[in-house]
Amino acid sequence: MHTLLQTDLRFGVIYSDSATGTADVGCVGEVVKHERLVDDRFFLICKGQERFRVNKLVRSKPYLVAEVTWLEDRPSGNNDDDVEVLANEVESYMKDVIRLSNRLNGKGEKEATDLRRNLFPTPFSFFVGSTFEGAPREQQALLELEDTAMRLKREKETLRNTLNYLTAASAVKDVFPSS
Repeated sequence: MHTLLQTDLRFGVIYSDSATGTADVGCVGEVVKHERLVDDRFFLICKGQERFRVNKLVRSKPYLVAEVTWLEDRPSGNNDDDVEVLANEVESYMKDVIRLSNRLNGKGEKEATDLRRNLFPTPFSFFVGSTFEGAPREQQALLELEDTAMRLKREKETLRNTLNYLTAASAVKDVFPSS
C-alpha cells in the first residue's frame, strides 16, 4: 500500500476464487481517495479504469506482477444505432428492476432517473456490470467480453430475468401481504 500510495495510485485487480482459479482478464483500479486507519490498514475508494489480459506472470511475491495486453472493445457487426437502442433498453430494464426492488423492500416507488448520465454505450455497459454486486462470476464474464453489443445483450437478459423474478415476488407479496 505504501508503494502504491507513493507512486501513481494505480494497480491491477483480477478475479480469483477457489473454484475457478485466477482469471486472465482484469481491470486497472485507481485510488481516488484513501484514509489510513490507526491499525495500519487503509480505507480506499477506487475507480475502475482500462481492462487488461494477463500474458505472463512475472512475479508472485509479495504480490502478483504480470505482463499484460490492454483490451479495448472491438467494433461489432451492429451499427452505432443498434448499440444505442440496446443501451436504452438496458436502462429501461434497470429502471424497472430498481422500481420493483424498492417496492418489495418497502421503499417508495420513486422513478429512477437518468441512469445513463449521458454515457456512451460502452462505458454505460461497464457501469451496468458494476451494479451486479453479489454476482462476481457474472461480472467477470461481462468484463471479459470485448464487444459492447454482446455485453449489453447479456446485461439485458440478466436484467430481464431479474425483472421476471421480482415481478413474481411482487405478485406473491400482493396475494400474501404478511409474508
